[in-house]
Amino acid sequence: MLIAIEGIDGSGKGTQSARLVERWNEAGHKTALLSFPQYGTTLFGRAVGDFLNGRFGSLDAVHPFLASLLYAGDRFESRNVLQQLLDTHEHVVLDRYVASNLAHQGAKCDGPARAELLDRIRTIEHEIYGMPVADRTILLDLPALQAQELIARKAARTYTEKAADLQEADGRYLARVSEVYRELAVADSHHWRIISCSDAEGIRPVDAISDDVFRAARRES
Repeated sequence: MLIAIEGIDGSGKGTQSARLVERWNEAGHKTALLSFPQYGTTLFGRAVGDFLNGRFGSLDAVHPFLASLLYAGDRFESRNVLQQLLDTHEHVVLDRYVASNLAHQGAKCDGPARAELLDRIRTIEHEIYGMPVADRTILLDLPALQAQELIARKAARTYTEKAADLQEADGRYLARVSEVYRELAVADSHHWRIISCSDAEGIRPVDAISDDVFRAARRES
């Protein structure tokens, strides 16, 4: 199985991806983890880092279709690595995948323009670049305000010296990305599962979310 863990910045994708891999390996299922973007590994990954650091201008300064090419190119550079992992493991868990490109770029436009952009991204990623389709996509659903609280606690990243990159620093943008993620999940309920990461008391415990992710990732769920 190819499982993608998705969600806005700060929703816990890295933590939950690593936990899922650990649980499956402990259960005797050979499982690998791959994260996107590959900031320090691929040419396009380094360009994504530059984009998020503002080297190409603000979020609004770069057309979302052009921005999507950076992320898609990063995955295309990593396609052989992903295929090798799929050939040698029972499960491969992805910390971000194609849906991340759809949600983040789709959040920058509306209506017919969004629909056209999403179709273009899917065509580039899956048809032109030949990236495999995820068997299961798990959305870690967390409100933008709470996500930004967690972003502020993040350790230093390799691609930026800032406390928050362009996307992380814009709460309104993160809220729109969250909306697009939910739309994608509802539209493809066969392949997607939504995990609520907060409740009336605030952000849910990491262990409780991990249990939900583990259940959602199973083929029969």
